[in-house]
Amino acid sequence: MAIKGHKHHCCSSFFLLLPLLLQFYSGKSDLQLNYYAQSCPNVEEIIKQEVIKLYNKHGNTAVSGVRNLFHDCMVKSCDASLLLVTASGIESEQKSERSFGMRNFKYVKTIKEALEKECPLTVSCADIVSLSARDGIVLLGGPRIEMKTGRKDSKESYLTEVENTIPNHNDTMELVLSRFQSIGIDTEGTVALLGAHSVGRVHCVNLVHRLYPTVDPTLDPVYAEYLKGRCPSPDPDPKAVQYARNDRETPMIIDNMYYKNLLKHKGLLLVDQQLTSDPSTSLIVEKMAADNGYFHDQFARAVLLLSENNPLTGDQGEIRKECRYVNK
Repeated sequence: MAIKGHKHHCCSSFFLLLPLLLQFYSGKSDLQLNYYAQSCPNVEEIIKQEVIKLYNKHGNTAVSGVRNLFHDCMVKSCDASLLLVTASGIESEQKSERSFGMRNFKYVKTIKEALEKECPLTVSCADIVSLSARDGIVLLGGPRIEMKTGRKDSKESYLTEVENTIPNHNDTMELVLSRFQSIGIDTEGTVALLGAHSVGRVHCVNLVHRLYPTVDPTLDPVYAEYLKGRCPSPDPDPKAVQYARNDRETPMIIDNMYYKNLLKHKGLLLVDQQLTSDPSTSLIVEKMAADNGYFHDQFARAVLLLSENNPLTGDQGEIRKECRYVNK
């Protein structure tokens, strides 16, 4: 009887463990927390320290990192396709009008070089994009977000899909919401992600249609005069350094001042100000303006969803040696 009981106990234990074993096996191709625990255990610390060093030299690098995540993950997948330059049959996504004003890609290379010294051909550029954005958000006063890793890099670019996936600054709110919903981000998450506009700046090219020939009536008149001072011409030079800060009060902090400004009719872009006039988003704006903690919670949730959009994992894609080019 004891032998039978022992045998039954072993079998029961096996069947209890079987789902866990299967989950572990099937999950090998999925994103995981601490994916590089064995292959490159210091990866997250190395990225964090590099991001801090870059931020201390050039504060805007943290803002660029957040924008890189958005522009990369919205287009098909979080796969570092954004970083590919035009070469060897690749047409870079950076050529799109939606990528206007994006810069500081060279600092991704700086982080990649530090990782290559520690763990050659191990850490993907896609994971660098996600983790450097995560660490940049913290430096900008935003929430700490636990991110999974294990993304692979794409072997192609998706220039022709950029305009069909990344919302434009003057799109309708209905279209903006639908673009985010297509990758699993709900209305609350979309409103929170637009809160990233609490940092950084906007070139006059994207502002003047609200100022000339007549001022957009949804703009606060005093604020409009300030913007005209920043953008004195209705036809600004795209190459000129002419811009306005997204948020004059706390320009380098991801906080709910963005929503407070919207309620005062001080939204910089048309898409920003539409958040207060659209009935599906206006109450969320009011709630986020009143509660920075609520905004941070929703922002963290939405960034996490964005960072996990359709990643290449397992045998898909590759680990690029140089983030600007596919491997030869």
